[in-house]
Amino acid sequence: MNEYFTLLPNLLPKSDKRYKKWRESLKKRPPPWNKGHTKRTHPSIARMATIFQKKRIDNFKKWRDRMRKLGKIPSSYPPLKKNGDLAELIGVILGDGYLRKHPRTENLALLSNSNNTGFINRYSQLIKKVFNKKPSIHKRKNSNCTKISIYQKDISKRLGLLAKAKRNQTIKFPEWISENKKYLKRYLRGLYEAEGSFCVHKPTYTYKFLFSNRNQSLLNNVYRGLKILGFHPHKSKYQIQISRKEEVYEVKDLIKFRQY
Repeated sequence: MNEYFTLLPNLLPKSDKRYKKWRESLKKRPPPWNKGHTKRTHPSIARMATIFQKKRIDNFKKWRDRMRKLGKIPSSYPPLKKNGDLAELIGVILGDGYLRKHPRTENLALLSNSNNTGFINRYSQLIKKVFNKKPSIHKRKNSNCTKISIYQKDISKRLGLLAKAKRNQTIKFPEWISENKKYLKRYLRGLYEAEGSFCVHKPTYTYKFLFSNRNQSLLNNVYRGLKILGFHPHKSKYQIQISRKEEVYEVKDLIKFRQY
């Protein structure tokens, strides 16, 4: 008796001729019907989407209710625990991250140089630990940039941050961080991992530990945090710098800068 089975070409070795033939055939396939469209712009779906919105029909309600009963979708999100992990995550978001609001959820993303695997590994794990959700890690095709991202409800509210561009914000210095030196070190580490640099030029006896940003309130927070820890920073228009040799190495080791 002959048995028949379906061969999945994507599971074949890449050196297999059948796999190569299948890859070539993909180039001849027409694009998907919805490419370049959203439910608001596609001619076949736009009218239905508009009617659903006007009549307030939620066609995913039954599915969401069932997922909540199964525990796959949380019915609510508790406040985030105030600890060193949260302090560091807030710091790195204020440096290299952004928050965006969507109709039913929010998006948190961190951007990193793709060569900096230590940063990518550390902060993907930190996001997972804080939000109890594994983030997606995606390298952009046309640049050396990797995005670490999660979607969840009320991210900005639980972090105490605003979901909008940071440049013109007045960024508050959370008291629970400024009043606890352990949390403060982690907060500064997040900021410096995103926007900091360590520079040494021995021929000219130049030592610099720099933090650069265009948001003046954030610069003030870093300046104040370093003063609380006993250092002597200097503030310029877009930078906070420590220039004393012994302090440069001390603060670098204290916040564990670039120690992955």
